[in-house]
Amino acid sequence: MPKLIFASHNTHKAKEISSILQGLFEVVTLNEIGFTEEIIESGSTLEENAAIKANAVYAATQLNCFADDTGLLVAALDGAPGVHTARYAGPARDAEQNNNKLLLHMKDKENREARFVSIIHLIYEGKSYGFEGVLQGTISADPMGSEGFGYDPIFIPLGFDRTLAQMSLQEKNSLSHRAIAFQKMLEFLKEKLA
Repeated sequence: MPKLIFASHNTHKAKEISSILQGLFEVVTLNEIGFTEEIIESGSTLEENAAIKANAVYAATQLNCFADDTGLLVAALDGAPGVHTARYAGPARDAEQNNNKLLLHMKDKENREARFVSIIHLIYEGKSYGFEGVLQGTISADPMGSEGFGYDPIFIPLGFDRTLAQMSLQEKNSLSHRAIAFQKMLEFLKEKLA
């Protein structure tokens, strides 16, 4: 099975992505290839950050690789946390602190509309490709559920009354922003392998 390097140390995400890619590729994290260099995400957009990560890994390995960057854009907060989604409450990237800070900022807001946007930057056979997935929803009043990671406990997808953290991995993968983007990448890779 061909390998695809995932420009991340996040094993939760790697597991989620592996299930989306249906065994077409073996998804290998940076930990698994011994890549320890810190990649500074200095971009001002999700697209720039995904490209920075993928290009850094490709420069070091010359292997097919991809990176994703995801932002939570909350309407009442003028699109925040946006590009700062992972570090919203500080550099520790603590999901619970991020959720608590967001809920605090949303306390008096009537408009709870939000959307997750996932951007993938794929470098395949030396060429770059981009894919995007969007999931519309709302921010819950309180965290609910224990599945998933990140903002999953406070994000309710449009048309549902449960957060992403209250859904099984299979259910989440059928509708998530990341799943939509990776589904597009999967279709592209299937064509390349055909």
